[in-house]
Amino acid sequence: MTTKQIKSNHYKISDVTKVTCLSADTLRYYEKIGLLKKINRTPSGIRHYTDDDLSRLRFILRAKAMNFTLHEISDLLQMRENPGRAKKSVRELTQNKLTEVEEHLKTLGTLRNELTLLINLCTGSKDGCPIIDDINQKTQSV
Repeated sequence: MTTKQIKSNHYKISDVTKVTCLSADTLRYYEKIGLLKKINRTPSGIRHYTDDDLSRLRFILRAKAMNFTLHEISDLLQMRENPGRAKKSVRELTQNKLTEVEEHLKTLGTLRNELTLLINLCTGSKDGCPIIDDINQKTQSV
């Protein structure tokens, strides 16, 4: 970004896409669904993002990296306005997310063990392919 952009604290959508690695379509979508507050525009309609908008986007990106859904992020953004009052709600939401992650880890552990077994069976097999056979068998029961 140029010095002029930093002094004015207004960023064009192209600047924001470079900083956040989000597409312009994603930025517009976040504004449309309310994750971003209404972005100021020039008389010709060009969006001008502020440092507050960038801060909000960084918060969204971090929450997404923690596997929060857009709906949950919307809730977190509202709680962000008054974190002291929202502390209990934030803790509950985060505990629920942790429970989801732990369940997902269990599922992944089971999958890992199953894949390891199949690879070992495949290594010792002289005829056919135990991996394909197992996948075929599982799809027939669905």
